[in-house]
Amino acid sequence: MERSANYQNILIIKPSSLGDIVHALPAMASLRASFPRAKINWLVRRQFAPLLECVPGIDELILFDRKLMGDWWYSPKAFTALWHFLQNLRHTHFDLVLDLQGLFRSAFFAYLTHCPRRFGMSVARECAGIFYTQKITPTLDSIHLIDYYNRMVTEAGGKTLCTSYTILPQASAMVSMRKKLAEAGVSDKSCAVLIPGSAQMEKCWPAQRFAKIAEKIARELNMTILGAGTNTEYELVEQVRRNASVPVVNLAGQTNISELLALLRHASLVVSNDTGPGHIAEAIKTPTVLIFGHTNPLRVGPYRKPENTAAIEPLQRGLAVESKNPAYAIANVSEQLVWEKIQNVLQQNTVTAK
Repeated sequence: MERSANYQNILIIKPSSLGDIVHALPAMASLRASFPRAKINWLVRRQFAPLLECVPGIDELILFDRKLMGDWWYSPKAFTALWHFLQNLRHTHFDLVLDLQGLFRSAFFAYLTHCPRRFGMSVARECAGIFYTQKITPTLDSIHLIDYYNRMVTEAGGKTLCTSYTILPQASAMVSMRKKLAEAGVSDKSCAVLIPGSAQMEKCWPAQRFAKIAEKIARELNMTILGAGTNTEYELVEQVRRNASVPVVNLAGQTNISELLALLRHASLVVSNDTGPGHIAEAIKTPTVLIFGHTNPLRVGPYRKPENTAAIEPLQRGLAVESKNPAYAIANVSEQLVWEKIQNVLQQNTVTAK
């Protein structure tokens, strides 16, 4: 442990994805609390930068345009962009680098900084560990990524650990989201946001079951049902809408990241697969139920909130990132289990509010 650390310029490397970035935010808050005078930089892919722009405590974003720079070998424009990006890393003189991505590319970026203290995960993939000066091993008391990343902060000398942080949508996004809801005919009545999509189809709970849950929420909780997601998930939300016997407003592809954040703050309930928007909703303390399949909920699920997790044996999966046990398939998560979790979450939220 760096017991006498006095860092001036810190770099967090966590380029993607949306949910993974959310899990890394408490480590940023821990660094800010432990080293209040340090400049905190975050290397992130350009498309996810708007989320970090809503988080106080980050001094500078270093944008990695993977789509552009990936063409460096034949495009002069891409080569120039990559060259300037790498030169920026080399000459910024960081005195602490935390690679929270754990892949060859992110570890190599850490190495290129020539920083004398480069922390990474011992379980990093693609031989990334060869580029770190310190490798942190997960333990039974740091299964969740929030705890694991905070262990890295502790090993780097941090003495104040945080498990939450502030995240606020831009005022303009609040205004534009209210306008979009009004245009969609959504009244001021409480609403539930359903997120049936994911970048990985094996993480998607069947659309027909989302439709059944939509019906129960609308009829028994008297909430308006909204479906959210990306452009590519529009048809999936449409499947929910077509299968439901209650109205479902399809907002997929109609929100940028800050507007999505505004929508999730507005919601009275969010029901989501294990995907970025669901993790954002949980992080901002909107009553949220996350549905898990093979991915280990102990590692990336709602932090210390088992009542927010709908999964098969969510507390019995140990350190594994995921399991291929057929019993854990997301299709085995019943509508009844999800409905019970919704009731538990709303009841708990009511108790907390009192």
